Amino acid sequence: MTRDDEVAAQVATDLLKRPAVTEHVTPAERVRVVSELTRDDTVAQEVTTGLLRRPAVARTAMRDDTTRMLVNRAQFDNSHETRERIRERTPAVRAIEHTIEYLDLVGSCHGFVAALGRLVPQLRGQAFTEDERETVRRQISRVRAAADWLEGALDNGEFTLDEQLVQLLKGE
Repeated sequence: MTRDDEVAAQVATDLLKRPAVTEHVTPAERVRVVSELTRDDTVAQEVTTGLLRRPAVARTAMRDDTTRMLVNRAQFDNSHETRERIRERTPAVRAIEHTIEYLDLVGSCHGFVAALGRLVPQLRGQAFTEDERETVRRQISRVRAAADWLEGALDNGEFTLDEQLVQLLKGE
């Protein structure tokens, strides 16, 4: 009777609706069946959405590092796509972002200068070890490299980081 695929599908569907029957299926076999039934991405998306709406399931799933990383990546990608669509539909958004980024940049420069203006006078009379002086010198080199990079980027319009600068900024 179950040799016919259509009949087998109907029987399987009916059997899986019966709790007394599914109770006798091992957890490993249940996982296998669910995996088989969710091969289609559309079905998998709907099932996953439904499962993640169960707080205990969502909490347990998010304890898995890989799952959590993939969910976070998907959230980031979705947000990025949404931002891009908004930028395409509303050109004024890019102008607003430019203003915000410009203000952040000018504010960062101002904040750095203001912090030094506040901190350096307080250092009067303090003795630094050679290690401390060398650490500060390394940080000053990083600041100079970042400032040179920014100035060059403003002059030539190239705002990407090269690998050597990335390592310097990371302190490597």
